[in-house]
Amino acid sequence: MSKVYFSDMRTPRGSLPKKLRRLIDLAGLGTMDLENKFVAIKIHFGEPGNLAYLRPNWAKVVADYVAERGGIPFLTDCNTLYVGRRKHAIEHITSAYENGFTPFSTGCHVIIADGLKGTDEAIVPMEGDYVKEAKIGRALYDADVIISLTHFKGHEEAGFGGALKNLGMGGGSRAGKMEMHSAGKPYIDEESCIGCGRCAPDCAHDAISISGKKAHMDTDKCLGCGHCIGLCNQNAIIPANDEAFDILNRKIAEYTYAVLKNKPSFHISLAIDVSPNCDCWGKNDVPIVPDVGMFASFDPIALDQACADKVNAAPAMPNSAAECSCGGDHFAYMHPETCWAEQLSHGEKLGLGSRAYELVEV
Repeated sequence: MSKVYFSDMRTPRGSLPKKLRRLIDLAGLGTMDLENKFVAIKIHFGEPGNLAYLRPNWAKVVADYVAERGGIPFLTDCNTLYVGRRKHAIEHITSAYENGFTPFSTGCHVIIADGLKGTDEAIVPMEGDYVKEAKIGRALYDADVIISLTHFKGHEEAGFGGALKNLGMGGGSRAGKMEMHSAGKPYIDEESCIGCGRCAPDCAHDAISISGKKAHMDTDKCLGCGHCIGLCNQNAIIPANDEAFDILNRKIAEYTYAVLKNKPSFHISLAIDVSPNCDCWGKNDVPIVPDVGMFASFDPIALDQACADKVNAAPAMPNSAAECSCGGDHFAYMHPETCWAEQLSHGEKLGLGSRAYELVEV
């Protein structure tokens, strides 16, 4: 069994940041060799307008802990596949700063892992059931140590968003995200296309042509790399987003494996402000359960399982999306077409960790 360290949110003495520091110390983060290592703290900066994302105060605890042990921490995430405030690195960093993630508040810098347009990626060979070459944000690939700092919440496609979602989907470049989300290839919205021609010369497979002042996609030539999505300033090239949810979850597990491959890692999740949907939305809803607590482990599978078990054991909040969920699985109640357990069972099969765990209360 893997050990998952847990602390609730009660603070009769001290403060919550101090409590998190004690938790990660007892869970063993200090036993890792961090001296002169580039340490990627993988986090979600929150889409502006959303207020459920993890506040920068939590990131500062982890960054300070790493720096005190000689590590070189940085906060990181990859650009989004969808249109929003985090589609390219300039907007992404601006959004992070807007939500408080500045070097002055966290003690470390923000690096967008897959670069300006989501195309700065490393290819990680895989022998997964679905993924043969994972496309990972370059800065994550180049890091020596990876720490995931995750806001545990619901998710409309994955069931819940935990450590695997943060690392797998969040660690994929734009092409990687498209591979996870799509069974097919991107298409061109001709109403949005202005025929500027930026996309065609950069297509490595000559799949895009311009005629009649519009871009056209030859799907026989397209390999689905997704680079054209980042190049289009009109948001006219759109991912299919048509993958079945069970396969999506298995691909997330395979991408998590690729992100963590041959790297020491440590994982922290906070089940607070447990919103029904992802922090990628520029809004959030009433938390589905009262704040549960903080979790830390070397095992991301055990960590996600423990978080899910604790959240599902908590009573549903009145006037929330889960208020009529009478015990059992809050995530399945809110998102009945999803299958979050596929992430964990497939990740366990890959050797990422174990769903069996011992909960150590701190």
